[in-house]
Amino acid sequence: MSQYLLAIDQGTTSSRAIVFSAQGLPVARAQQEFKQYFPKDGWVEHDGEEIWLTTLKVCREALQQSGLNAAEIAAIGITNQRETTLVWDAQTGTPIHPAIVWQDRRTADYCAELKAAGHEAAVASKTGLLIDPYFSATKLRWILANVPGARERAERGELRFGTVDSFLLWRLSGGQAHRTDATNASRTLLFNIHSQQWDDELLALFDIPRSLLPEVMDCAAEFGHTEATLLGASIPVLGMAGDQQAALIGQACFEAGMVKSTYGTGCFMIQNTGRQPVTSKNRLLTTVGYRLNGEVIYAVEGSIFVAGAAVQWLRDGIKLISHARDSEALAMQTGDASGVYLVPAFTGLGAPYWDPKARGAIFGLTRDTGIKEIVTAGLQSVCYQTCDLLEAMRQDGAAAPSALRVDGGMVENNWVMQFLADILGVPVERPEVTETTALGVAYLAGLQAGLYADLAQIASHWHRQQRFTPRMAEAHRDKLYAGWLDAVQRVRSGA
Repeated sequence: MSQYLLAIDQGTTSSRAIVFSAQGLPVARAQQEFKQYFPKDGWVEHDGEEIWLTTLKVCREALQQSGLNAAEIAAIGITNQRETTLVWDAQTGTPIHPAIVWQDRRTADYCAELKAAGHEAAVASKTGLLIDPYFSATKLRWILANVPGARERAERGELRFGTVDSFLLWRLSGGQAHRTDATNASRTLLFNIHSQQWDDELLALFDIPRSLLPEVMDCAAEFGHTEATLLGASIPVLGMAGDQQAALIGQACFEAGMVKSTYGTGCFMIQNTGRQPVTSKNRLLTTVGYRLNGEVIYAVEGSIFVAGAAVQWLRDGIKLISHARDSEALAMQTGDASGVYLVPAFTGLGAPYWDPKARGAIFGLTRDTGIKEIVTAGLQSVCYQTCDLLEAMRQDGAAAPSALRVDGGMVENNWVMQFLADILGVPVERPEVTETTALGVAYLAGLQAGLYADLAQIASHWHRQQRFTPRMAEAHRDKLYAGWLDAVQRVRSGA
């Protein structure tokens, strides 16, 4: 049996492919960024064809770098930016509209109408989610309403809907497989997380034809096979999970109470809650953590829309730095108490505020404020937002975790990790392999392929690279966090 796995990690700003050994170690990787489109205030789009072409390119490059051919890959796993919505022609696979990205807020008014009509409680009871533009259903409804002829074509069964995982599977399989997994389905507002089925009442509420929807599978399952011409041989696709759930698996958070936080474009904290769904009283989300052999493990999640994207904005938007890595040296010069707060509400605020109309701002500017203070405030904003999520979990009755396992591009920044531990008052653990999103879906594919006997064997591969222990005085921590809460209040749309 082949001992290698290919993970596709299709993210918000780039497509990546990583070849892993059965021991969970990266053998080769390739990555390519792609264009972000902002056609109107609060709108965020991607080119579906560019998503596909960059994904195919990095898969080929990773295979080439590994020195392996496609026949030597045991299986493919796909993980993806969740909630991003595509609708494509069932015959050609061509998207009928640009992908509407999870960050997009164009349906905020429609969501407000649904909430005003009293639908949120019923929707939340079925899906574990809030009515918000973040999720796929209102994006899908918008496409059907605004692309000429789309609704009629959907009613005739000529179109398909999917999140990015489904779209990539469709293209990889040459249109033979229209499937998703339970984690991605659980982020659409159309899936009942208790019955594990697409919900007829939700489909009626959002006016979505059932014929558009993919088949929902376990996270480790027979999803389909790639066309042999694409990568050189037909490879089975055996693993699939939304990026944050994939990171939960990659971090081996298999016991109830374990928490991981991922720092990519956004920041997402997930706590494993076991076999029973837990309802948050503080506007966190109840979601599917993973589903294996038909058994569902649930999780509570807090979603922050802007984390690494804040550093990207500092680099590309206002050009204060040339490279993301420059931010660490500037923060080390500044320290943690400049008095400047950057609230990166570029597309509204996520958990626990859920304010789609909030907008970003910088507070505390003085004549002495310069580039390093603003850059440092951008880094601190990620940590403060994580603190918001942990506080919400605590208020829901969750015990403080013994440690927070972290991953994603930002965790390479030691200054950020130490400030995170300080402001949370919780040790932060960085694993040896920080590509845990890709690793998690590789594990899922390997589990289905028979490379791993069970989750315990997968957990044995997790190793800590560094532990950051809190060392900030509690009074100083409270003062800094109070300043953050004041800044957030000032950007709230109702303030």
